[in-house]
Amino acid sequence: MSATTDPYAGTTESTSGPVFTVTGQDWDTINAGAADGDHIVVNMGPQHPSTHGVLRLILEIDGEQVVDARAGIGYLHTGIEKNMEYRTWTQGVTFCTRMDYVAPFSNEAAYVGAVERLLQIEDSIPQRALDIRVLMLELNRISSHLVCIATGGMEIGALTVMTCGFRDRELILDLFEAISGLRMNHAYFRPGGVAQDLPDDAIGQLRDTVALLRKRLPEYAALCNANPIFKGRLKEVGHLDLAGCLALGITGPAVRATGYDWDLRRTQPYWGYDTYDFDVVTWDEPDAYGRFRVRLDEMTESLRIVDQAIDRLEASVGEPIMIADRKIAWPSQLSVGADGQGNSAQHIKHIMGESMEALIHHFKLVTEGFRVPPGQAYFAVESPRGEIGCHAVSDGGTRPYRVHFRDPSFVNLQGTSVMSEGGMISDVIVAIASIDPVMGGVDR
Repeated sequence: MSATTDPYAGTTESTSGPVFTVTGQDWDTINAGAADGDHIVVNMGPQHPSTHGVLRLILEIDGEQVVDARAGIGYLHTGIEKNMEYRTWTQGVTFCTRMDYVAPFSNEAAYVGAVERLLQIEDSIPQRALDIRVLMLELNRISSHLVCIATGGMEIGALTVMTCGFRDRELILDLFEAISGLRMNHAYFRPGGVAQDLPDDAIGQLRDTVALLRKRLPEYAALCNANPIFKGRLKEVGHLDLAGCLALGITGPAVRATGYDWDLRRTQPYWGYDTYDFDVVTWDEPDAYGRFRVRLDEMTESLRIVDQAIDRLEASVGEPIMIADRKIAWPSQLSVGADGQGNSAQHIKHIMGESMEALIHHFKLVTEGFRVPPGQAYFAVESPRGEIGCHAVSDGGTRPYRVHFRDPSFVNLQGTSVMSEGGMISDVIVAIASIDPVMGGVDR
C-alpha cells in the first residue's frame, strides 16, 4: 500500500486548521535564557515513570549535564483542604488520609492531634488508643520506607530490591486491613481515639508479621549496602548538607543523613513516644546513599517500637479506645462485621431499639457533628518523609473554618534544584528518589 492510499502514512505537518504552540510562564523564561548558548531546555514529566507521581521537572541541560532544574507542581490538585471546610470535624479524617497516600496514618495523626488540641482533650485520650496510634504509625513508617527503597531500586535497575520491597509491604497492608478494615485511606484515627479496637486475633498476627519482617529486613542490607554498583549510583549524588537542609526547611531522612538527629518523636514527643525505647538514626553522608541507609535502619528501630506497643496492647485488652465524652466520641462502638462494614449489633440495638434519647443524640452527632471552641492550633508528627503538621482554625462551629497542612514532600521538593544542578540527567532520578516525594501531599 502506498503512502497516498494509507491513511496512517504521510506528512506530520498540519495542512489545515489552527496550529497551537505551547509556551508561557517559566518555560519562556528558561528557554529565553538558554537560547544564546548550547543549552537546551527539556521537560521531564509530568507523566514520567521516575518522578514519583505527576511531578514536572524543567531541566536546562548542557549535553548530559544539568545546568538548571525547576520543579513544577499542581498537576494532581485535589482540593482536599478546601473540601474539609464543608464537612464535620470527624469527616475531615476521610479527606486528609488521602493526601500522602503512602503514609496515610501520618496525615490522620497531624489532623486529629490539632482537633484534640483545639478541644483541649489531649490529656483525656485513653492510653490504649494512643498505643494503637503509635503501633499503626510505626508499621506505616516501615511500609512507606519499603515503597521508597523498592521504587528507588527499580528506577536504577535493582529489580530484586523492588520485588522484595512490595512483597514485604503486603504483609503490613494485611495488618492494616485486619485492624482498620482498609489497606489504604483508613480514616481510622478519630478525634478522641480510634474508630475501633484491635480484633481478637490481632496480637498473634502482629507478632508473626514482626518476626517475619525482622528476618527479611537484613536482606536489603545484604543486597545493597556493600553492592558496588548500587553504591556507585547513589554515593555523591543528590548532595545536600546540613546548612542547605536548614535553609530550605527540609526534614526527615534527608536532614538526618547529614548527622543531625532531628526527629519529632524525640525532640517534641507526642502520644507517649518519650516512653518508648528506640534510637534516632543518623548518617554522616548527606547524599542519596546516606538517605537510603537512614531509611533502612529506621525500619529496624520502628520494629523495636512496634514490639513495645504490642506488649502494652496485650496488657490493656478491654480498656477503652475512645474518649468517654459522648459529645465527641463518634463513631462509638464501631465494629467491622463479616461484610467489612457496619456498627456493632449491640450498639445498633441500643440506639435504635432501647433509648429514644440515644437515637436522637446519635443522629445529631453523626449529621451535625460536635462543636469545637473558637481558636487555632498546630500539631506536628514525624512522618516517614519528615515533619507533617496541621494548622486547624475553628470559628466555634461544627466544621473547620480552615485546615492547612505543612506537608514534608512539598517542602522537601525545594531541594530538587540544588541536588540536581551540576549532575547528570540520570542522577536527577536518583536525587528525586532520595527525597521520596508523594504528590498527593504536595498538590492537596
